Amino acid sequence: MRSRPSGVIIYGDGCVGYPLIYPQLTTLCLLRKGRDYFVSTPKRLELISVCIKMLSGGHGEVNPNSSWHSSRGAWLSYLAGVLALHLFLLSIPLISIPTAWTLTNVIHNLANYLFLHQIKGTPWQLLDQGKSRLMTAWEQIDYGQQFTTTRKFITIIPIVLFLLTSFYTKYEFNHFAINFATLLLVLIPKLPQFHMVRLFGINKY
Repeated sequence: MRSRPSGVIIYGDGCVGYPLIYPQLTTLCLLRKGRDYFVSTPKRLELISVCIKMLSGGHGEVNPNSSWHSSRGAWLSYLAGVLALHLFLLSIPLISIPTAWTLTNVIHNLANYLFLHQIKGTPWQLLDQGKSRLMTAWEQIDYGQQFTTTRKFITIIPIVLFLLTSFYTKYEFNHFAINFATLLLVLIPKLPQFHMVRLFGINKY
């Protein structure tokens, strides 16, 4: 039996106890199947539901970091952020239109790489025995399932942005080379073949 500072106890049989939060609850067994959680306990299922939400950041998910990307609000905020960045760069008098497009693409791709493929862990306290600490945000999306709608959406955006940038820069070589290089930077880590792979040990720990 292993204890945690928060009062959560992980038993060897996979059950989770909350002796400090709800002493009247002995054990809580969670069996995950897809996104459904089957709970077995003899007392007060409503308290169990509250307890799960408290420990998982209020979402009722084992790992909320795997699901919030699927929110249509998150998608809209993502697109709005890219548009706002581009309009801001266009509003600067010293920046030409081709340069504004290239800067939009480069800034977007660098931010995409940093937040999805470089930063690891979650801002929530999870019950996964620290597994998520070694996983990037991209690897946590939809619990690692490949080719989901969310993964396709996040993959398509850099490609569409690259095509628009190439068109508005008239395929000028310098712009094209920079934009294509940053496109590869965010596309290659998204391939299923590179799931949980650390090339040359980069970002391994």
